[in-house]
Amino acid sequence: MAMIHPTALIDPKAQLDSSVEVGPYSVIGAHVQIGAGTRIGPHVVIEGHTSIGRDNVFFQFSSIGAAPQDKKWAGEPTRLEIGDRNTVREFCTFNTGTVQDAGVTRLGHDNWISAYVHLAHDCQVGSNTVFSNNAQLAGHVHIGNWVTLSGFVNVHQFCKIGEHAFVGMSTSLTQDVPPFVLLSGNPAAPHGVNSEGLKRRGFSPAQIDGIRAAYKLIYRSSLTLEQAKDALFEEEAATPEAAPQIRAMREFLSGAARGIVR
Repeated sequence: MAMIHPTALIDPKAQLDSSVEVGPYSVIGAHVQIGAGTRIGPHVVIEGHTSIGRDNVFFQFSSIGAAPQDKKWAGEPTRLEIGDRNTVREFCTFNTGTVQDAGVTRLGHDNWISAYVHLAHDCQVGSNTVFSNNAQLAGHVHIGNWVTLSGFVNVHQFCKIGEHAFVGMSTSLTQDVPPFVLLSGNPAAPHGVNSEGLKRRGFSPAQIDGIRAAYKLIYRSSLTLEQAKDALFEEEAATPEAAPQIRAMREFLSGAARGIVR
């Protein structure tokens, strides 16, 4: 039997694995699916068309799967999808998607989401990210794997942040952040490569050197973005040990619709 506190309100149509724990006064709606080993703390509301994977932990007072904060939303059955082994701390708010985008908000696997974090409608968050307290994502934001957002970071709608980027405390982002870049400030400014994070994740010195060379082409060479993309293509061919990382940076520039922080 699922371990449900007697004060919790679980809609009979909700689908909970038998190993799910639900704490006092939590509310779970009819269209919710929750996988094995997930623990829901007290006073958590999970509603909407929301699916949650295995071994997640939700601390008290979070609102998960509520309607998008978008005036265009007209009651469509849009979704929220959460993967496995995520930790979601107190007072987080995750909204479902809208039909103006993919119709789904996603959070991947093994993410550490601290207190008061907001994932707005249609956000796409990868895996192994760390969001510190009060990180706020507006609608349609895309976050790559292994990204770190420090406390009180604000991300403008439709922005993209590439894999392994690090955003410093109280930064407000209105443009895209390429992979591997460390930035902070208001206005946001790049401050090099997230080398410490890359070392911790097992990147070799040669790979980090290749990423640094690519960073210099983008930020320290006085090249236009179009010229930088051409230079990155040549650097990728000349640096096989870091070719996948350089290619990721080059391809990110090609898809940066809002321009990059530069």
